[in-house]
Amino acid sequence: MTRDDKISYGTLGVAVIGTGRMGSDHVRRIKNVISGARVAAVVDIDADRVKTIADGIDGCTPYTDPAAAMDDPAVDAVLIASPGPAHEATLLAAFERDLPVLCEKPLTPDAASALRVLEAEQKLGHRRVQVGFMRRYDADYMKLKAQLDQGAFGRPLMLRNKHRNPTAPPGFTNSMMINDSAVHEIDVTRWLLEEEITAVRVLFPKPTGKAPEGLNDPQLILFETAAGHVVDTELFVNCGFGYQVQCEAVCTDGTARVGDDRGVFTNTANGWGGAIDPGFEDRFVDAYDRQVQRWVDATRRGEVEGPSCWDGYAAAAVCEAGVRAQETGERITVELIERPALYR
Repeated sequence: MTRDDKISYGTLGVAVIGTGRMGSDHVRRIKNVISGARVAAVVDIDADRVKTIADGIDGCTPYTDPAAAMDDPAVDAVLIASPGPAHEATLLAAFERDLPVLCEKPLTPDAASALRVLEAEQKLGHRRVQVGFMRRYDADYMKLKAQLDQGAFGRPLMLRNKHRNPTAPPGFTNSMMINDSAVHEIDVTRWLLEEEITAVRVLFPKPTGKAPEGLNDPQLILFETAAGHVVDTELFVNCGFGYQVQCEAVCTDGTARVGDDRGVFTNTANGWGGAIDPGFEDRFVDAYDRQVQRWVDATRRGEVEGPSCWDGYAAAAVCEAGVRAQETGERITVELIERPALYR
């Protein structure tokens, strides 16, 4: 029986590469939440950590080398959750073995390396990678996408996004505002409007006193698209009150917005309202579950769906333009190659 036959008829054996915050959560998700897959291997440079994780999972083998894990006959697919700079080498190793991959964003940290990955996948002649832009699997975003595709509110004119975090982690920089936060709005914009972002501007409003020295917070990012849409995104990563993500589509015949409320809306003697999620894990837990389940289901069918290497490359290119816009205060044009046929 070939590896593809085993995938189709059996449980998908997944190697989780990187067992930090995201990787450990994916191990938990595959083990306890989704169906059709099992954790066959865990990989991390911390040998003690992966041994501890593997000891708690039947049939799971610990590794410190991603390539060794991919050569394990029990491994049918790879979930990459390691730091971004390690992604390129791991992806290329997976391509050498023609293994299906779910790669957490970023595909790679810059457009040049993302382009190398894109070209390597094209040489296979078929897609192998789904990139982990999980908002595409959030129930509210999926509903908004369906309504826009159906023309429920007429023709889209603008998108308006808000992305707020209670506090930024130590060492958070201006470039990370783009590469780690705004990258989600970059992908959402391209996905909802089905067109490329062509230019970026970044404005620095009056700053909060809660941000660490050297970090401009909040920031207002303006995207222009190929068809002339304008998209604004408020980034405020030290808002102090919780994690809040919103997206509003302004169209010719109406507007539609997601992210206004989560959970139960209450009226009490002391006021009214509802809870605000404390972090992205709480807000998007269902989206992560749905994303991994859909990846497993598609892989077992011998298919690849969801965000592609092209989406990862395009996001990296827009991020690079965004960082230059931060640094210069100018409108920066996004540079992209022509979209290859494999990703059309």
